[in-house]
Amino acid sequence: MITTDSVKPSAVKKDHHNSSVIVQRYVGAICAIACFVAILRLPIVYYTFLRTIISLGAALLIYSWIRQKNYYLAGVFALVLILFNPVSPIYLYKKSIWIPLDILTGILFLIIAFYKKSEPAEQEEKAAEILPDQKTYSRDRIVTAKREK
Repeated sequence: MITTDSVKPSAVKKDHHNSSVIVQRYVGAICAIACFVAILRLPIVYYTFLRTIISLGAALLIYSWIRQKNYYLAGVFALVLILFNPVSPIYLYKKSIWIPLDILTGILFLIIAFYKKSEPAEQEEKAAEILPDQKTYSRDRIVTAKREK
């Protein structure tokens, strides 16, 4: 016997949204840790690795936010993607310039990892609370006496 489960489209969309939030949190946490470790004095290989990790994380977040139509955050992380681009890297030549940039980028990724967005109430729950329209009758009206001038 074949059974088909009816899945509500809103439930599928909500499940996809939850998985997207989980991916954003893991990507944000991993990239933030990588940025904070970059403050230390490390070999050049780590900084190449950092550029790759941050670029992939920023690209994934940009894709996610464009799908959610959140263009402001996509634009902010597009700048991060340009700055940490491993294909045509931007060299600032001084560690003292990179340290604040690494800290700011790490804080940005931490905010993404731990920011909890409040979700609006479900429409289905509100629909159950709506009462049917009640009829008004003429006997329910209050009639006031006319005043004479």
